[in-house]
Amino acid sequence: MNVEVFLTGSHVTEEDVEGRTVVVIDVLRASSTIITALANGARAVIPVADMDQAGKIAMNLDPSTYLLGGERDGDRIDGYHLGNSPLEYTPDVVEGKTIILNTTNGTRTIWNARNAEHLIVGGFLNADRVVQFVREVGLDVTIICAGRNNRVALDDALCAGLLLHRLWEGREPEYVSDAAHIALTQYLHDRDRLADALRHSNHARWLIEKGYGADVEYCLQLDALPVLPYYRENRLVLYRERQPSESVG
Repeated sequence: MNVEVFLTGSHVTEEDVEGRTVVVIDVLRASSTIITALANGARAVIPVADMDQAGKIAMNLDPSTYLLGGERDGDRIDGYHLGNSPLEYTPDVVEGKTIILNTTNGTRTIWNARNAEHLIVGGFLNADRVVQFVREVGLDVTIICAGRNNRVALDDALCAGLLLHRLWEGREPEYVSDAAHIALTQYLHDRDRLADALRHSNHARWLIEKGYGADVEYCLQLDALPVLPYYRENRLVLYRERQPSESVG
């Protein structure tokens, strides 16, 4: 299995994802929000690239069936039902609803990777479930860290490193890409103080200063929600375990 890593999502092309299993990571906070919304009963999450796209989708849906969620500069977009805090996506709010989600980094990255053979969303919350799926389908893998404003985000890189460590069962192959080596090496450096390293990342500190410290703590939980958001027909849904006669996806 060939594994490629992008430390930001800004330069990913269609060629980079075609025929591959793609894992998009945006720990703080889009991945964690999507995982939580689906775990708490949302029907689907539609990731969009911008407000214009979100508005066009909303116009074609029954207002009773959807919620607009998203952020700009970390805060809820004016006129939206929800922000990008996973703690807002409780069962009583999202159960049975379609969430149209619009975030600065994460949903744009998902949208750009939509032509992958399999596209899933990962974070610390569902890390083990991501690894299980990647092993199951057996294709070459591209892990895309959404990053923050076209720059590397330590939280995403450490999550990518964790996934690699588990995929490779702690043994780095002889030939790996530079980005994969960087992610794994950083994880190995910080794994004994992982939560502390994450809390002191630039993005985490920025969110804490804005009053979202509880979000940071929530997003750092490891394997707390063993569910898998899977991209199908322009939306993310809970991955359904295949039957013996079915193909993956």
